[in-house]
Amino acid sequence: MKAAQIKQFGHADAVEIVDIQPPVIQPGMVLVEVKAASLNPIDTAVREGYTQSWAPVELPVTLGGDIAGIVSEIGDGVTGFQVGDKVYGQASALGGGSGALAEYALTKPEQLGLLPENIDFNEAASLPLVGVSALQGLKTHINLQPDQKILITGGTGGIGTAAIQIAKNLGAHVVTTVGTQAVDYAKQLGADEVIDYATQEVGTDQEFDAVFDTVGGETFQKALAMVKKGGTAVTMAGQSDEAKSQELGITIIGQMTHVNTAALDELSALITSKSVTPHVASTFTLDQAKEAFQARENESIIGKVVVSIKD
Repeated sequence: MKAAQIKQFGHADAVEIVDIQPPVIQPGMVLVEVKAASLNPIDTAVREGYTQSWAPVELPVTLGGDIAGIVSEIGDGVTGFQVGDKVYGQASALGGGSGALAEYALTKPEQLGLLPENIDFNEAASLPLVGVSALQGLKTHINLQPDQKILITGGTGGIGTAAIQIAKNLGAHVVTTVGTQAVDYAKQLGADEVIDYATQEVGTDQEFDAVFDTVGGETFQKALAMVKKGGTAVTMAGQSDEAKSQELGITIIGQMTHVNTAALDELSALITSKSVTPHVASTFTLDQAKEAFQARENESIIGKVVVSIKD
């Protein structure tokens, strides 16, 4: 089968299309015929070797995590799925899978969910990590309630796009920061206030019940000062900070997302009701995996980069 691998860590130029044997089914695992995959910042981090200190992978490694496809084989002991099921989820080497950018991927059943019927494989592949990240941040960690005011930084990246839609579905008042080219799109997603970070700043007189940050750095530090006492700030691009939490009287959480069947099922319900709709920015073939990475790493991109693997 064809797969996009690296033999050494590096930039997008390190990505090679190789011909390898498909993964062999194992007890407790599911083999998926991959129809589509999508790219996330973590995939770039793996490619560049930044995850080696806490989640090492062996080279060569097949890249990618998000998948959508059809169950091809079921390992002994697996329940909840059967051959022929249309599924989406994760198959990252970081999580014990064989990698998403390949014609077949081996993964754990607890990292898969059944595909919503109202979206296609490309759309489904764009959602697992970003959709579950937004759900876990907004519902599990923040416990966002109707009429609460939330600041979502980076509102038209992959996670931000899902977060705006989920926050509005929960009845919150959503303020978001985006680039100039994304202002109109953020409004279409349902954001109540959209701030163009190129020309504006969030007013320091604003107070928020919660912050959901996808940017990190100085952006997150500024946002922390705007969280009400007793509020919660979750970042996808930083770490928990107990000292800062005590200083400000808020909860600060550095989130590591865990894609799982229950969360994917919850996401599927939102997709089926059209409360969450995917946004695919661009689509590439597996042979164009290098170009797909380059597109994902363009900071002006709105939405997700998808790799279509099999029609």
